[in-house]
Amino acid sequence: MSSPAALLAVFAHPDDEALRCGGTLALYAARGAQVHLICLTRGEAGRNTDPELGDIDMPTQREQELRNACAALGIHPPIFLDYHDSGRGDRLRRDDPLATINADPGQMERQILEVIETTRPQIMVTFDPHGIYGHPDHLTAHRAATAAYASSGFRQVRVQRLFYTVQSREEMLRLQSGRSLGVLKGLDPETYAVCDSTIAARIDIRVHAARKRAALFSHRTQTGPLSTLGTLSNEQLSPLMATETFSLGGIRSPVLQYPMDDLFAGLDVEFSPPTLQEQSA
Repeated sequence: MSSPAALLAVFAHPDDEALRCGGTLALYAARGAQVHLICLTRGEAGRNTDPELGDIDMPTQREQELRNACAALGIHPPIFLDYHDSGRGDRLRRDDPLATINADPGQMERQILEVIETTRPQIMVTFDPHGIYGHPDHLTAHRAATAAYASSGFRQVRVQRLFYTVQSREEMLRLQSGRSLGVLKGLDPETYAVCDSTIAARIDIRVHAARKRAALFSHRTQTGPLSTLGTLSNEQLSPLMATETFSLGGIRSPVLQYPMDDLFAGLDVEFSPPTLQEQSA
C-alpha cells in the first residue's frame, strides 16, 4: 500500500532552506508531497542588511521571515528546535549555553526523531558533511540529521533516503568568480565541493524558480541592499535558480537510475494534489 509522500528538511538558520534547496522543496510541495522543515535556530547572530527594517528584534524578525519563506514555497510552517545561533569566526558565541555548538547531540537527535515520527517522511534533506562553508551550526545540523536518519532504521517510521545539498567543483568555481556568495571566497573546491560522480540527484527547478526567489527574498535581513545577494541582477542569480544538486547520505532500497532526477524515484508513495489554497500560497 502506498504511503503519502513526505519530505523533511533539516537546516540551521532561516534562509538556509531557500538558498540550498528552495526549488526542490517547492517542486515536491506542488506535486502534493507533505514538505516539512526543521530549523535549529532563529538566526540570532545574523546581521541586518536592510536598513528600512530599522531597530528590530533579530530572532523575532527572522522567525517571521522564515514563516513567509515557507508560505512562498508552499510548504508547512517551520518547526523550530529553539537552539540559539552560534555565530561564527570572531562572533562565535561559545559562552551561550543554548548555542547550537553547545547542544547535547543525543538530545538534538531525539528531537529530530520525534518530528520524523509525526511527519513520516520517506526523504530527508540536510547540509553536506562540510556544512557548505564550515559554519559550526551547519555541521551540527548535518550530524544530528544524519544520526536521526540512521536511528530511524530501528523505529516505526524508517526514513528511506537521506540527501545532502551539494555543489560541484565547477559550480563552486563559478560562484567564487562572481559576486553571489561571498562566504565561498577562498574555500578549496576540492574540499567544500564534490566531484561529479558524488552527485546522486540533479533536480530541475526552473519551473519553481519564482517561488525560490520569493522565498529567498522573504529573508529581508539577509538579502537587503547591504547584502551581496540583494544587489544581484536576475541574470546573476540565474545559476541558483536552475538546478539543485544532492549527494546521498543514506539509502535503504535500490535505485534504478544514477544520478536521479527525482528524490522519490522508485519509492511506493502517493502524491496528493495540492488544494487551491496551497497552489496560491
